[in-house]
Amino acid sequence: MERHQSSAARTPTNSVVAERRSKSKSYRQSYRSCVGAASRLCFTPGFTARRLNASRRAPKSHNVTDKVNPQQLALLMKTEWQLSYVTPLYQFRHTQLKSYSRQLSAFIAAEKQQGLAVEVEGAQSSFKVSISVVQGMVEADDDAETVLIQIHSKLLFARKDEPQRPVWSGWLTCINGNPDYLRSLPEDFTCLPLFCSSGAEGLTALVKSWFQQTFDCCFGTLEINHTSLQWLAALWTNCHAESSIQQLKMIWTLPVAPPLQVTYTVDPHDAWQLWSSVRKDPREESKGGEDVEEENSIDIEEVMEFMQGLKGHFYRHFRLDLSAGSLKQVTTALGSAKYSGKIKISNSRYMITTFTLLTECALLKMPL
Repeated sequence: MERHQSSAARTPTNSVVAERRSKSKSYRQSYRSCVGAASRLCFTPGFTARRLNASRRAPKSHNVTDKVNPQQLALLMKTEWQLSYVTPLYQFRHTQLKSYSRQLSAFIAAEKQQGLAVEVEGAQSSFKVSISVVQGMVEADDDAETVLIQIHSKLLFARKDEPQRPVWSGWLTCINGNPDYLRSLPEDFTCLPLFCSSGAEGLTALVKSWFQQTFDCCFGTLEINHTSLQWLAALWTNCHAESSIQQLKMIWTLPVAPPLQVTYTVDPHDAWQLWSSVRKDPREESKGGEDVEEENSIDIEEVMEFMQGLKGHFYRHFRLDLSAGSLKQVTTALGSAKYSGKIKISNSRYMITTFTLLTECALLKMPL
């Protein structure tokens, strides 16, 4: 049975007192004035942190099926998403999503009437937008509720009783965002830094354009770089004891002429044994005052040692040094991630871990 979603979703109220900016002021003016306060948090003044965390919690199974609408979760799970980052939204309100749906529908209709080509399979008569909250994805007090955008349409010559079909989907989220950064934002800004889209590029461009005009934000491409892919390979392998990864498949490119692409598939048990051998014993690492969460963390040194072991094994067999190349894709039974910024989640139990990392990547990519 479909769960009913409340229209009164939570938009976090920041604890930092900041003067309200008039809407005529640009995002950058408002944003720069607030992030200067973040310098006390060991960030470069006026900038977010410029590198990934060197340590993060080990993946923990989350039974999100008990919290998230099954239909929404199925959509998030079965789709390959193209990632972008988006700067904080000015005067965005979760309580106004129905109004936003009507506004975006009208915007797309107006652009289409002006002759803008919207590339969707088959001639479309009209587009209807639905914007809703994905409740149950919030992990921290400062995270804003995830927002799902769906565009439906009907073929031009379809029967009257034929229902509209989905032609585009997207969502904005913030999962375990940096609390110091989120609290430093003025209260009129909502931070949903990770934007995932699937569908025609023309519709993606229209959705981004409407958000930029309405909420004074900007979008940019978000790649999943070499380091982030290595993190995902380690984090997903760490889950093997509870959920079989079936295989660890990696695609590397080597800088030769012509470029050489190497597909490296590792048996899941071999990957798990190697990962177990490089993992530090929490009991040895813990000190008297540390809590359990800190003890059960994964350090970048462990990730690098794991990857070095995989590359060393490959070199012994094929005399090819993958260290000279770049990791472009990682795939397991839990999901797939590509350097180009495409992600697909195949197991909901660990999607929170994956999107926590991607939220961090989006925040780091954000320009100031």
